[in-house]
Amino acid sequence: MRWLRRITRRFGRSPLFLVYHRDYEYTMPAIPLDPQRGARILAFLHEEGLVRRREIADPRPASMEAILRVHTTSHVESLDRVETATQVFGVPVLDDQRQRVLELQRLAAGGTIQAVRLARRTGRIAVNLGGGLHHATADRGMAFCMLNDIAIAIAHLRRHGFTERVLVIDLDLHDGNGTRGIFADDSTVHTFSIHNNDWEPLGGIESTSIALGTGVADDTYLTALRESLPPVIAAYEPAFVIYVAGTDPAEDDRLGDWMISAAGMLDRDRFVLDEVRRLREDVPLAVVLAGGYGGGAWRYTARFLSSLLAGHVVEPPDDLTVVLRQFRHGREALLVEEPDDGWGLTEDDLVGIAPGAPRRARVLGAFSRHGIELSLERVGFLEEIRRCGFEHPTVDVDFSSGLGETIRLWGDVDRRELLVELRLNRNTSAVPGMEVLYVEWLLLQNPRGQFSDAMPRLPGQEHPGLGLLREVVAWLVMICETIHVDGMAFAPSHFYMAVLGRHHVRFLDPVAQDRFEALHRAVARLPLPEAARALAEGRVVDAATGRPVVWHAELQVYPVSERMKQIVGRKEGRVAQEYHFKLLAPSS
Repeated sequence: MRWLRRITRRFGRSPLFLVYHRDYEYTMPAIPLDPQRGARILAFLHEEGLVRRREIADPRPASMEAILRVHTTSHVESLDRVETATQVFGVPVLDDQRQRVLELQRLAAGGTIQAVRLARRTGRIAVNLGGGLHHATADRGMAFCMLNDIAIAIAHLRRHGFTERVLVIDLDLHDGNGTRGIFADDSTVHTFSIHNNDWEPLGGIESTSIALGTGVADDTYLTALRESLPPVIAAYEPAFVIYVAGTDPAEDDRLGDWMISAAGMLDRDRFVLDEVRRLREDVPLAVVLAGGYGGGAWRYTARFLSSLLAGHVVEPPDDLTVVLRQFRHGREALLVEEPDDGWGLTEDDLVGIAPGAPRRARVLGAFSRHGIELSLERVGFLEEIRRCGFEHPTVDVDFSSGLGETIRLWGDVDRRELLVELRLNRNTSAVPGMEVLYVEWLLLQNPRGQFSDAMPRLPGQEHPGLGLLREVVAWLVMICETIHVDGMAFAPSHFYMAVLGRHHVRFLDPVAQDRFEALHRAVARLPLPEAARALAEGRVVDAATGRPVVWHAELQVYPVSERMKQIVGRKEGRVAQEYHFKLLAPSS
């Protein structure tokens, strides 16, 4: 149906513009913002044939003049100091990181300016795939926000002759305190915010602030929105609306404490749009992304925008599929028909390797160390590592193990910070009648990270994870496709490893899959670290016998070839084995 949507859209008028710049793809290390959030939304809409290039606007960084219309000179001067950025982000910040994130936030502010310009000029919706820095006040930054792009964009409107009323609808999980404070004495801007807890200062000439507390679910949230927003719109009659569409109320948000479902998030966004359009069909509406933490934050905005563009919700693909699309696009100029050249490199191209080097010096008989490094660079994996704060990632390959080649990725040229360790081999015995890429060992760790209440230690961990499991799996799937094996296989040594991969891989033995799903259901209400701890402590038991459930490392597979997909599909269609496990309360 994508081709039909493309033909229809070619002759139609899009209801919205998108504002995006590739330099949005940066975030501070240790902050769980997905730097590719906007890129994933844009790629999804393009892949579905819902957006055209002429509907995507490139922003320019906000000028110093525009920034000083809102922020005090002393605050702007303070942004040149590392201590200020450290206070804003709550983690130690290097000077080059401070410069990059300040440039990013100036660009995001320029993106919001561009969005309000487009919305005002056309009467259509304009979405900045960034921005929403609503905590920054006139004289202080806080909570990841150095500048307030919303206020800067409103001041830009005023500078260019727009004197009518503006309504800011802020549905980020956190209070829009900065925006409210900036406009506290301005009757021409009404700030509306539904959030978990109030931040200071409260009040203002035109302000609505509703704090719902923690643990909020769909009914409470949507009821509060439906009861409070329409009267504000009807009474205030804004001539321009800015919607701060934070996705951190979602139940899977890394930093959030609410439990709003995907359906609830979509109902929220549609309700806001319907209420604004109920006032007047051509009221300009600009949207900014605001908060949303973790790899799934982009999906909520993607669903909303697809519903506007397609007339119905187009469900985004799973994360691994998204990463595979990105990696395959980056690989197009890399691969050759035969894998013997190591992703497009011959030995003549490789410094320090003599022509005619034996095949034993190639990973899986196909890829040189240089080819491995080039592939990781071209698909963007090494750039993800750099975003984690490791400026000089270094690749090593060890052929000495009898179990398979070991690929190591270090965070520095001196090889002191091990980030990734991966041992692979080609295996023809694990899955009868098929050849698979067998992962003997996989380690992903951030030696600079620290365990915390939000990121507790999992069994077997020396350091916190890198958060790049899906990228590694996507890269391994590409290796499978390149060397023409049937799929990927491994045996997860811990329960939590199987949980992390449950959307992408299945146990080869269908009975083991049934057992795992029953086990996962028994601990589903617990955070993953607590679930792993409960299993280790023997608090997950067989409901019939009362015996503790013991984790067994059995084979999981990701099918690549059609014949393996058919075999796995046939096993999925069988009658499930009945398992009944229950969770016991911890002993006092």
